[in-house]
Amino acid sequence: MNETADLSARQREVVQALQAALPAHCLLYREEDTVAYECDGLTAWRRLPLAVVLPETEAQVLRIVQICRRLAVPVVPRGAGTGLSGGALPIREGIVVSLARLRTIVEVDPYARTATVQPGVRNLAVSEAAAPYGLYYAPDPSSQIACTIGGNVSENSGGVHCLKYGLTVHNVLRVRAVTMDGEIVEFGSLAPDAPGLDLLAVTIGSEGMFALVTEVTVRLIPRPQTARVVMASFDDVVKGGEAVAGIIAAGIVPAGLEMMDKPAVRAVEDFVHVGYDLDAAAILLCEADGTPEEVADEIARTTAVLRERGATRIQVSRSEAERLEFWSGRKNAFPAAGRLSPDYYCMDGTVPRRSIGPLLACIHDMEEKYGLRCINVFHAGDGNMHPLILFDGADPDEWRRAEAFGADILETCVELGGTVTGEHGVGIEKINSMCVQFSPEESDAFHAVKCAFDPAGLLNPDKGIPTRARCAEYGRLHVRGNRLPHPELPRF
Repeated sequence: MNETADLSARQREVVQALQAALPAHCLLYREEDTVAYECDGLTAWRRLPLAVVLPETEAQVLRIVQICRRLAVPVVPRGAGTGLSGGALPIREGIVVSLARLRTIVEVDPYARTATVQPGVRNLAVSEAAAPYGLYYAPDPSSQIACTIGGNVSENSGGVHCLKYGLTVHNVLRVRAVTMDGEIVEFGSLAPDAPGLDLLAVTIGSEGMFALVTEVTVRLIPRPQTARVVMASFDDVVKGGEAVAGIIAAGIVPAGLEMMDKPAVRAVEDFVHVGYDLDAAAILLCEADGTPEEVADEIARTTAVLRERGATRIQVSRSEAERLEFWSGRKNAFPAAGRLSPDYYCMDGTVPRRSIGPLLACIHDMEEKYGLRCINVFHAGDGNMHPLILFDGADPDEWRRAEAFGADILETCVELGGTVTGEHGVGIEKINSMCVQFSPEESDAFHAVKCAFDPAGLLNPDKGIPTRARCAEYGRLHVRGNRLPHPELPRF
């Protein structure tokens, strides 16, 4: 009996070609098997791929690419699927290549302070492997228990400690990948610098549009001797934003600097029960790390600034357990939001630190405009905002309003001198907002870089970079807070 007899002609052609090159357990094509890959962490948009391929070696990745290039099949790379901008959403008549099975930690070199890993290795697993040497990997997204290094590279992920230690781009030395031309390439090097153009920085954050990552070498840093957190309460969110600017202006670079507004604080306190100040309009978490003497000095300087900027309550962690408790609410903000509403829409925009207060005031007004609640958590140190818009996906009108609310927030970020994304990427979610921020000429330049890596346009097409035609149509139909629909894209 022909197992592919009930497939469409195109799907049968693709599946049979892949079956000839891969072990059976590396290929999924039945709907009941591929439905788990119909979306990433942005569940509002879903689509079934022709097939899902789970290679176990770089050689298999190379064979998959060669087949897809010959058959002109679009390819969507995927990691753990924790992305929040639809970057791993399947493409119509395309396949998904999940790199989750490439999960070998190739080497941890404590002398060079590096780790070489395959893309399917979890973010947290890198630090766990480096821990016996007193080292760790600094970028720590909230999803670090599940997200993978390959996905971190694709999205240039950050985390609560990115202010002092940088994003993924600042902590990756080398990336090995397979291009859509079927070439194995390496960007960067193990040396402090590499000759030629800095294609490593271009590759990191390219959202799977340039190449399929097969190996990454990351920088490890010594674990600090001690770390303590200052938790400050404010009776006004604008004062909290001014305190952030004051800390940076004082020459203090905290290991982490995060803020939550009152609705977020109440949500996470109900979830983690660590004693947050429920009367505060905003809470600021500021971490100092280093030697005990350095930490004591930084804590003293930080608390002085916080008092000057109007903090109504200041607590300093007295133990490592309490430090982790202070952070637990911020780290669990997303699951806490899931207890408040059937669905939430997590935005990702960035503004200058001086604009944090004004943006929060705008979001408060938007809650009334769109008739939806929003809780706010963000990386205050670099102005990376993560408003969580609460809605019910079973109500199409609520989803329409949530989507418009999100677009309005992003456009406001641009007006305040910021950008439409900080660390979640563009994917399909922010592609219209890119039309607001960038000119047609700038979009043409983006497309030229994409074409240099992927002339056939088969790697994650129609993501990240809007076409001139799309921007023209968006401009024609644009009403503040609206979004041009994605054709043939089912939601929920």
